[in-house]
Amino acid sequence: MLDISIKLDPEIIVGVDTVNRAGTICAEFGGKVLVVTEQVLYENRNIERLTTILEDAGIEAIVFDEIPAQATADVAEAAAVLAQGARCSAIVGFGGLKTQAIARITAMIARNKISIFEFLDEAGNNEDYLPYIAIPTTGRDPFLFSRFFIAVDPRDRSVKLVKSPRGLCKSALVDGGLSESLSGKFASTTAFDGFCVAIEAYCSTRASFLSDALLEQAIVLYSQMIDNYVDNKVFDLIGGATNAGFLIALGCAISSPGIGTALAYALNGRFPVAKSWCSTILLPYILEKLVAARPEKLAKAAALMGEPVMGAPVSEAAGMAVEAIRRRMGILEVPARFKDYNLSLDRLVPVAEAARNLEFVAFSPWTVSAEDAYDLLKQAF
Repeated sequence: MLDISIKLDPEIIVGVDTVNRAGTICAEFGGKVLVVTEQVLYENRNIERLTTILEDAGIEAIVFDEIPAQATADVAEAAAVLAQGARCSAIVGFGGLKTQAIARITAMIARNKISIFEFLDEAGNNEDYLPYIAIPTTGRDPFLFSRFFIAVDPRDRSVKLVKSPRGLCKSALVDGGLSESLSGKFASTTAFDGFCVAIEAYCSTRASFLSDALLEQAIVLYSQMIDNYVDNKVFDLIGGATNAGFLIALGCAISSPGIGTALAYALNGRFPVAKSWCSTILLPYILEKLVAARPEKLAKAAALMGEPVMGAPVSEAAGMAVEAIRRRMGILEVPARFKDYNLSLDRLVPVAEAARNLEFVAFSPWTVSAEDAYDLLKQAF
C-alpha cells in the first residue's frame, strides 16, 4: 500500500452562508484586500454581498473584475499592479476555476516585479507572496487543496502546471449558496465534469484507501445529480454539488486526476469551449480506457451508480459503467463530439501535447503518451 502524506494548507470551512465569515478571516491579514472576481457575479449581487461583509469587518475591499471568459495568466499582472499600488495585505479569489487560478497567481507575484513569463517559465517557484483566501463559486476545482494548479500561458494558450508555495492559501470558504445558477444542458455537463475528475482520481496509481473513501462518495453524489437531470429524482443539487466538489478537491489532493481532466483544461485554454463540455465529451472514452486498466474499480463505480452488477463478471460489470454514462448522455442530449464546435482535428495536436506534459498525467493507470492523448481526442472528434 502506498504511504499517505497529507498536509492541507488552508483552513477549510464548508456550508451554506460560510461566506459570512470572510470578514473575520481576512481581518487577520490587515485592513485592505484585493478581491479578484468575475463580472457575472454582479448579476446575483454576490460581489456586493462579499464587499459589504468585508467592509462591515472594517476591511477596505478593492475589486478587480476584469477577467474575460478566455482569460490567460497575464491577467494576473494587472491585478498584481492594482494590489501593489493599493498596498493590499491579502488576495481574495472569488469566482470559478479561471478566477481562482488568476487570484492565486496574483497573490504569488504581487510582492515582486517578476514578469508573468518569468513566473510561468519558473513554474511558479516563488516564496514571497501575499496571503490568498479562496471563495470558489463552483464545486469542481480538483486543485483547490493541492500544491499545484493549472494556468494558461498567454504566449500560445497552452496549459502549464504551476506550483503554489506552501502556506499560500490561508482559508477556503466553500459556500454552495454562491454557486452560479445554470440551466439546461450546461447544468448537467457540470455533473459529468465532476464525475470525470472523480473517476480518474479514483483509478489513479496514487489512489489510497483514504482517497477511495472520499471519491466513492463523490461518484455517488455526481451520479445522483445526473439522475436528477435525467428523470427529476428528488435531490438537493446545491448541497450535493457542494459536498461532491469538496470531496473531489480533497480526494485529488491525496490522489490525482488524469489525462481526461488534463485534456479538458487544455482544450478550454486554447478554444472557447467550456471545460465541462470538454470533460463530458471525453468521459465515455476515458471510461473505456479505465475498463481495461482498472476493471475492479470501474465495476465498483457501476455499483455505486446503481447498475445491476450483482453476479456479473468483473469485466462485464465494469462495462456497465460506460453504458450507464452513455445512456444518460443520450437522454440529456449533452455535447458528444468536438466537431460540433467548429474545431479542426489538426489543431488538436498541440492540445494533446500540452495536456500530456502536465505532471499529474504520469499517475494515470496506463502509460499515456502524446499520441495516446491525441487518439482520445480523435475518438471524441
